[in-house]
Amino acid sequence: MHIEPSSLQLVLITGMSGSGKSVALHALEDAGFFCVDNLPPELLLPFFTLERQQNASRVAIAMDARNANSLHLLPTQFALLKEQGITIKSLFLDATTETLVRRYSETRRKHPLSQTESDPSETNMRRVLVHAIEIERELLTPLREHAHIIDTSIIRSSQLQGYVKSLITTAGEQLTLVFESFAFKRGVPTDADYVFDVRMLPNPHYEPALRHLTGRDEAVAAFLRVQADVTQMQDQIHDFLNHWLDALARDHRSYVTVAIGCTGGQHRSVYLVEQLVNLFQGRWVTLKRHRELESR
Repeated sequence: MHIEPSSLQLVLITGMSGSGKSVALHALEDAGFFCVDNLPPELLLPFFTLERQQNASRVAIAMDARNANSLHLLPTQFALLKEQGITIKSLFLDATTETLVRRYSETRRKHPLSQTESDPSETNMRRVLVHAIEIERELLTPLREHAHIIDTSIIRSSQLQGYVKSLITTAGEQLTLVFESFAFKRGVPTDADYVFDVRMLPNPHYEPALRHLTGRDEAVAAFLRVQADVTQMQDQIHDFLNHWLDALARDHRSYVTVAIGCTGGQHRSVYLVEQLVNLFQGRWVTLKRHRELESR
């Protein structure tokens, strides 16, 4: 099927069942996208032909393991759409297995890949659910590898909506750097391409006047700025990324997520994210997240 050149923008939302795809799709709808949930891959090209005839400009589609038998069609279809000038951004929503099990247990919904079981005991139903999640992860691996991953395990719906809206406003096919601060005590983000542990650096938490501030406050920044180890860590992270970003861009990477973690995700990691954003934003499209601060 031939598709004429178009200025259409497509955002593909995919990911694990229970990871928040409906929340992400609603955020895009609020941003002015025409949204379609669970479009079969076989209908993707005819759908875009119709949307072009309707002069649509921004479309968001959610796809998941319910279409497992035809997901293999997507790479070829996306290549054709890109050749015809359609901009495609892929977002993959993920969460830990334990988080997904808890969400399904709370809502009492059935996982789309779960089979009906004769043994309704809680232990057996959990086993069945975990097995379904593992199958789903395997089925969606090809889509995950070519998308920007958002870990929704411990973020609120409003945070996820903000993340999605910020990602879709970044420019075209240019590589986007996402810097994220986090607390190790709440877990390492599963969406990170690179993780830097800065817990060995001097900690403002032990300074009574700084304890209740954050790395965005000037008093904390002034404290950390004069610490030789902090400066060395900042320079080394900068040099590492600066060396490899061009190669990552040549490898057609759309997003690179750099997670920086300290104990509480309030001082050191926040400060370093703020500094690195300032250093890189002149050359690359740069976004920042402060997971623990934004979840308050």
